[in-house]
Amino acid sequence: MTQQQLAESGHENRTSSLSYIQPKADSPWLTYLAQVDRVLPHLGRLARWGETLKRPKRALIVDIPIEMDDGTVRHFEGFRVQHNLSRGPGKGGVRYHPDVTLEEVMALAAWMTIKNAAVGLPYGGAKGGIRVAPAELSHKELERLTRRYTSEIGIIIGPQQDIPAPDVNTNAQIMAWMMDTYSMNVGATATGVVTGKPIPLGGSLGRVKATGRGVFVTGSEAIRRLGLEVKGLRIAVQGYGNVGGTAAELFAKAGAVIVAVQDHTGTLSNERGIDVAALARHVEERHGIAGFDGAERIADTDFWNVRCDVLIPAALEGQITAERARGTTAKLVLEGANGPTLPAADDIFASRGILVVPDVICNAGGVTVSYFEWVQDFSSFFWDEDEINARLDKILGNALARIWDTADRLGVSLRTAAFAVACERVLQAREERGLYP
Repeated sequence: MTQQQLAESGHENRTSSLSYIQPKADSPWLTYLAQVDRVLPHLGRLARWGETLKRPKRALIVDIPIEMDDGTVRHFEGFRVQHNLSRGPGKGGVRYHPDVTLEEVMALAAWMTIKNAAVGLPYGGAKGGIRVAPAELSHKELERLTRRYTSEIGIIIGPQQDIPAPDVNTNAQIMAWMMDTYSMNVGATATGVVTGKPIPLGGSLGRVKATGRGVFVTGSEAIRRLGLEVKGLRIAVQGYGNVGGTAAELFAKAGAVIVAVQDHTGTLSNERGIDVAALARHVEERHGIAGFDGAERIADTDFWNVRCDVLIPAALEGQITAERARGTTAKLVLEGANGPTLPAADDIFASRGILVVPDVICNAGGVTVSYFEWVQDFSSFFWDEDEINARLDKILGNALARIWDTADRLGVSLRTAAFAVACERVLQAREERGLYP
């Protein structure tokens, strides 16, 4: 959006009232605000509470000083944002990335509010992050960074307050350090303070692949509703990590053809199909897709023009611009990442008849199984993986059906329908709780 468009839409005035950020025109926070504006006309009397959705409840910025292995002291900047807690404790991941900013974390927290409500989980939305290049830190430096960050944000997290989880460049080990640090500080083992933990520490079976599985489950249902079959569909996957890799694996097993993949190390294409199992072994050894000999290396920009039926953006936010939306041959977009599609690109997809299954339902598998983990930790009773997958498939299937029906009833996109379902739940909770004092 241009500055003139921002001013006309009211974004400029609204965001300027949040004095701790100066958002750029293409920021994820402004993308989120544009999505909220599109749903407000469909909320009836609840629209009077709409400003609630446009302001995070709490934003914490922390300094993280750590001693490096060479004896020097470095300072890193960390964030934890709780966007909305009307429906329950905050829930959302923690990412380690050199480009993390407060406004990015705000947007990610807000999308978690929408995601949890759209799926029907009893959570609010939260998110955290540290501006750091984790690959440049040793194992012990990474541990010290995590423990100090956890201590700094410990004043607002807890099993009934705000529950972090893995995100970009964080994993079960990071969660184990976070859980241990929080537990030491409160004087008792608190397994429920984070999810995505190792299994011996109260983690849940099925959690690692849950987000990618959710992309497959919701994507398969969308394909069925479009009157297509998974078998033979050509799929391009951007972001070949845990989410994109798992989605590719499941679609390939169902008979789809993975024709292009992209990650931070490069872009590969093979019209006849990429051997997903072989690529997974390569990524495990090389930590990236570069050098894999089962596909042709192409320019990164060419990824968006590869001939495909399904596009799965599973990297970072803001990847699909208007230009890329105009160039894709896909009939269906499955958002494995959070906020990958800019509003202008959304409009182009709509004008071209390209269906988008939005992030707030498409990649909700991870937080859904995180909810299962949280419940299992409180009850100290754990389910097997088949039960977890069955429960996940049912919850996502029911949520997508509700959203699809809402889209048909209102005559809107699946994204606006998902926001309509979620915002109604959030704002009704806000209205019924009232204002204190």
